[in-house]
Amino acid sequence: MYRTHTCGELRIQNVGEKVTLAGWVQRVRNMGGMTFIDLRDRYGITQLGFNMEVDAQICEKARKLGREFVIQIAGEVIERESKNSQMDTGEIELKVSTLEVLNASAVPPFTVDDETDGGEEIRMKYRYIDLRRNPLRKNLELRHKLAIETRKYMDALHFMEIETPYLIKSTPEGARDFVVPSRMNEGQFYALPQSPQTFKQLLMISGYDRYFQIVRCFRDEDLRADRQPEFTQIDCEMAFVEQEDILQTFEGLVRHLFKSVKGIELPEFVRMTYAEAMSKYGSDKPDLRFGMAFNELNAIAQNQGFQVFDDAELVLGICAQGAGEYSRKQLDALTDFVKRPQIGAQGLIYCKVNEDGTFKSSVDKFFSQDQLAHWANATNAKPGDLILVLAGKANKVRKQMNELRLEMGSQLGLRTSSDYRPMWVVDFPLLEWDEETQRFYAMHHPFTAPKPEHIDLLSSDPKSVNANAYDLVINGVELGGGSIRIHDRDLQAKMFEILGFSDEEAEDQFGFLMGAFKYGAPPHGGIAFGFDRLAAMFGGTDSIRDYIAFPKNNAGRDLMIDSPSKISNEQLDELNLKVIIE
Repeated sequence: MYRTHTCGELRIQNVGEKVTLAGWVQRVRNMGGMTFIDLRDRYGITQLGFNMEVDAQICEKARKLGREFVIQIAGEVIERESKNSQMDTGEIELKVSTLEVLNASAVPPFTVDDETDGGEEIRMKYRYIDLRRNPLRKNLELRHKLAIETRKYMDALHFMEIETPYLIKSTPEGARDFVVPSRMNEGQFYALPQSPQTFKQLLMISGYDRYFQIVRCFRDEDLRADRQPEFTQIDCEMAFVEQEDILQTFEGLVRHLFKSVKGIELPEFVRMTYAEAMSKYGSDKPDLRFGMAFNELNAIAQNQGFQVFDDAELVLGICAQGAGEYSRKQLDALTDFVKRPQIGAQGLIYCKVNEDGTFKSSVDKFFSQDQLAHWANATNAKPGDLILVLAGKANKVRKQMNELRLEMGSQLGLRTSSDYRPMWVVDFPLLEWDEETQRFYAMHHPFTAPKPEHIDLLSSDPKSVNANAYDLVINGVELGGGSIRIHDRDLQAKMFEILGFSDEEAEDQFGFLMGAFKYGAPPHGGIAFGFDRLAAMFGGTDSIRDYIAFPKNNAGRDLMIDSPSKISNEQLDELNLKVIIE
């Protein structure tokens, strides 16, 4: 056998045993008469000892080894003279009797250490080497444990894991599809699924009332730190349920994962409507680790001769507790922050609440001390606090203030990664109106059911209809979202009509689902969690890339295998694509 133990397994109680190990050379240390090698595998590191006086030949052989050579050794476990408390195997080392080189290695392009000297691009190109590093190994172990614990929880509640197709039909709603040409059906294309949405609904109609799948999904969209063109979901659906059943079931899943993987008992899951979230925080995924809720100041800030406020649709203020000592340089930096093109504010107004109860603002020319005191009352600001104010069009200023609030939370150390504040956002609008195309779009997807009490408004006032939908948010990150689905054929047809589908378009794209509704569709609903985002949150980072074994870069490229790439003219001919390409 190649090994009797792993490189992370041996302990002081193994002293005296004859063992065989195999792995990669982490480093070689030539100490004159002694040579030491750190041997690594995915389980850990074991120190190997070679004594020139005992066996000069094998010691010379060890000194010629390079980093990342793959070797097999045999020897006796002995107690280390100089113990290393930072290593699990730090009390022992191996007195080597035989050494065999299984494979030599070229000099790696970067060091395989926790703190590597390799830049991101070079590490992505040599991802198979980067994956040897402990941080990435721990990330993938974390991901694995999340998957195992998810399956345990779902199985205990009688959910069945069922696979759904990867080659499906393209639909125009939502993000762009990745399309796959069909060789056997000339001029026709499959699409890769953005989610298994319609298939899991069909499973409910088929009588599989509790389905889940840890599934790969695909979206051809612009990328950022928390997005990849291919990503993984925990996809779930239940029949004969209402919204509360789903919230309770999957709140339980999230609690189970935090408890079993991180040993953390989550606090209460706050419930907040979409309207309240947008009004108080300017976001449908607010970070509740800190306060700084928005305060509308129109009534006390307008009609005082300050044109910026007087011309604004909305004047918003937040109170940054303890930030009253901010210097002019810091305040100027905040102003520059909100004026960045990504945020787009015209400027920032501030008011310091001094320790003696007086006020110092950037608009003292226009507002008296008494008037500024009204600002403090409205924002609940106390001595030592800082009031920050933005004004403008209502929708824009709420988004701008959301960015400023998050920035202040970071600057004041309020967004700690070890603090978790879960919440459900509920009662989303069913529809969004697009001025450019002059039509409604589904805020979630076309199969989301309206609130039962709002169904009658679909014909008379569709903008006012709320969806039977919900998102799970933790620390400002949307980890999951779902809805109760439409299960009535006539209501689904009405939804397609509102979304601008002709009868022919609805039949062409979703006729299979509409047909299935004729054969006894039960009430059903579900949710999907972003598995990569969940892993990143558990790991305490924002980027999902290091929790995926072989990710793409920001341009959607796999630098390791150089993909996407061109294909040959012969392949294009087989796919009947050459004419299209030319």
